[in-house]
Amino acid sequence: MTRTSLDDVQVRVESFGYLHKKPPMAHLIIDLRQHFRDPHVSPELRHMTAHDEPVYVAVLATPGIAALVEATVAAATAFTRGPSSGVVVIAAGCAGGRHRAPVFATALTRRLQQDGMTVALAHRDFSKPVVHR
Repeated sequence: MTRTSLDDVQVRVESFGYLHKKPPMAHLIIDLRQHFRDPHVSPELRHMTAHDEPVYVAVLATPGIAALVEATVAAATAFTRGPSSGVVVIAAGCAGGRHRAPVFATALTRRLQQDGMTVALAHRDFSKPVVHR
């Protein structure tokens, strides 16, 4: 991913974990906790992160995720075409912020960039320890 000046950013995408603290302020918050299987339940994936290929593949293979990415691209595009200016902020959250949300945020960022948008990506809780529940 290329680094860009914050002045050029059209969309900011941030992943987070609900179990760490409140969601960040955003125009659109995507809650991945209830409707999408958590890789955390698989012992072999639990201590991995979204940077590990098995987690990335497992999340993107989940039924409905690809459609949700596309729907979120459509929403982001609509926000950027509105009459007011400013960065559109999209936050994606899961339980711990290490699996579903960062994979979704990364896939969303890549997809928005394919459409020519300038996107900043941040993972708020990615490096925090695994939440035991």
